[in-house]
Amino acid sequence: MNNPYEGIPSNLLTKTGALIAGVDEVGRGCLFGPVFAAVVAVPLEYIPLLLQLGVKDSKKLSHCQRYKIFQQVQSHNCIYRLGYATAQEIDQLNILQASLKAMSRAVNKLPQKPDCTLVDGKFPIPNFATAQYTLIQGDDRSPVIALASIIAKLFRDELIDRFAQKYPQYGLSKHKGYPTAVHIQSLREYGPCPQHRFSFAPVRELGAS
Repeated sequence: MNNPYEGIPSNLLTKTGALIAGVDEVGRGCLFGPVFAAVVAVPLEYIPLLLQLGVKDSKKLSHCQRYKIFQQVQSHNCIYRLGYATAQEIDQLNILQASLKAMSRAVNKLPQKPDCTLVDGKFPIPNFATAQYTLIQGDDRSPVIALASIIAKLFRDELIDRFAQKYPQYGLSKHKGYPTAVHIQSLREYGPCPQHRFSFAPVRELGAS
């Protein structure tokens, strides 16, 4: 991250105690289960600590690294909230709108409004009455968004592991619902279950066969 303060308005960079939020989602490309979003809100002064803890895009970290970072930020009373949209909502709305709904559900749970909110991607969160700024590839550019990606990933993976016990035939604990060869093969053998996203081509085509 060349500039960990990227996206934050210049007038907030000198404001003592400015509260900066970051929002990200995980699971957009999956064939199974909900899309998850997390929002993290931290004081501006907290950003250097996030870098010291090794916060970066969750896809570049192992599960153990993500969990260790989460434990450390919890000890610093980091504010975070979660939101999700179900597989059924994804099928009804489309994945983009469902992802924005998951983000909206997360940010609207915050106990106080941040001074600004950095949103991963190019689409702002609808119905969120605070200043927000979109950052394409934000999880690679902003440590606050990256921390949100870490937390969203941890909690979604935990949920998918619980689904894996209910639907053991799909090997969910290994691929977390992404369209791997193992997942596609299990869909061919067993067909989709109610937690699959029927609007996604691989599920739709195999479910109809």
